Amino acid sequence: MSVLGLDQVTGSNFAYQHHTLERCLDDMAELGRTEVEIWGIAPHLHIPHADSAHLRKVRRLLLERELAVACLTPEQVAYPVNIASGEQGLRNQSVQYFLRAAEVCSELESPLLFLTAGRGYEDEPVEVAWVRSVEGLQDITQRAAELGVACVLEPLQRVESNLVSDVGALRSMLDDVGSPTLGVVIDTVAMAAAGESIIDYAKAFGEDIRHVHLIDGAPTGHLAWGDGFLDLDEILRELSQMDYSGALTFELFGDGSYSLEPRAAVTRCLDAVEAGLTRISA
Repeated sequence: MSVLGLDQVTGSNFAYQHHTLERCLDDMAELGRTEVEIWGIAPHLHIPHADSAHLRKVRRLLLERELAVACLTPEQVAYPVNIASGEQGLRNQSVQYFLRAAEVCSELESPLLFLTAGRGYEDEPVEVAWVRSVEGLQDITQRAAELGVACVLEPLQRVESNLVSDVGALRSMLDDVGSPTLGVVIDTVAMAAAGESIIDYAKAFGEDIRHVHLIDGAPTGHLAWGDGFLDLDEILRELSQMDYSGALTFELFGDGSYSLEPRAAVTRCLDAVEAGLTRISA
């Protein structure tokens, strides 16, 4: 077993939506992060508005702080972005949105594009929306691969999606998409909401696990560590047991105060993980 390192924790602009990107990146650099996961939201990096001039600015801000992009995560739950939508116009726009996001990844030298399966209508057969999702993911992963970008797919909580919300559905989706460049995201809150564990993911996906959203919950919510009830030490221990070597990101959404003082929330998470890593290595 190789114990995780604090250097695997990325910075991110989650919780920084109401602050400038400059403030966010300053904080991440000062907190010792060398990579960041960029959440693709306005005003920081809204994919439909990410023209060449804006991307040049983002690259400059990153380079000035010696930061690299670990993953680009376009907004795809709260916005009308849904590759499984039953409305053909919305679905087509959504697929185009991710095709553009793959280009943005390439321009920012991000190795990963973060995806979810979307959701179908609750009053139609799941199989119908499933096909729409598979076809959308095939188009997106193919284009991303052409650009040298890999993709990762995250299960959502059942209240967010009726397609992929547990290990079994995620395994089926990966098999149906059939892309060698499509990997897996573990979201510790979605995992807990499904009653699953890191071990369940490790058995099902092994080295295809390429990204982790490491957040506390109850089990829902995306909370700073200490604000929920998840067992951080157990999660860190099981990630170490599977020799996980990818990035870990704090995806902070669950408490409105995080957006007022985001650095304090991130610092608390870093301190909790550092203490947890010390405990599991003792």
